[in-house]
Amino acid sequence: MSRPRGPGRGAGQPEAKKLKRARGRKASSQRWIERQLSDPYVARSRREGYRSRAAYKLAEIDDRYRLLKPGDRVVDLGAAPGGWSQVAAERVRSEAVAPRVVAIDSLPMEPLPGVAVLEMDFLDEAAPAAILDALGGPPDVVLSDMAAPTTGHRATDHLRTMALCEAAAAFAREALAPGGRFLAKVFRGGTEHTLLAELKRDFARIHHVKPPASRAESPELYLLAMDFRGGGAGKSNE
Repeated sequence: MSRPRGPGRGAGQPEAKKLKRARGRKASSQRWIERQLSDPYVARSRREGYRSRAAYKLAEIDDRYRLLKPGDRVVDLGAAPGGWSQVAAERVRSEAVAPRVVAIDSLPMEPLPGVAVLEMDFLDEAAPAAILDALGGPPDVVLSDMAAPTTGHRATDHLRTMALCEAAAAFAREALAPGGRFLAKVFRGGTEHTLLAELKRDFARIHHVKPPASRAESPELYLLAMDFRGGGAGKSNE
């Protein structure tokens, strides 16, 4: 997948559309629909067969940092509807016979070629063992695009999403093979210092990433941790 270019003028991208507001529809819902209709990444995901525009966020990050390598084992936390899993399966060349990508979400998710799908809550005590069992060994990459449902209160949303990010990071540090990589979504808010300190201790390189596909007005940011120094619990299961 090539790195998406900006829409520009005359590029055949859909123009912004205004919809007649349906009776009883919230203004925020109306804005979301109009934004989706005018979003070139949404149009491209439909055209190219990806399940969400988020697929391009992972693709852009991978294009820049070489996060995903052929033969890697990958865990996709909070995977539904599956856009990140699609990109991961393509780039690590995962096959249906022995999937090298495991997607987990409490929401239902349609099957994907080269992806083992677990319908369960990642925070369930049984989830880590189920993930490693499905993967057949320690992951080389742990991905998390998880975010708590937004309340509209930025500080609250940040704290709730950071809690998910911290849980994902704890799993990554326990499970990753040496040299592994971890990518997770956070919301800007200034409370991630403890997590950053832990990641800097356990990984050789840390990057803050805002891929082009991430909307400029969104407070989301991605933490990318490269070259895991340890050999977590998953390594001992080989």
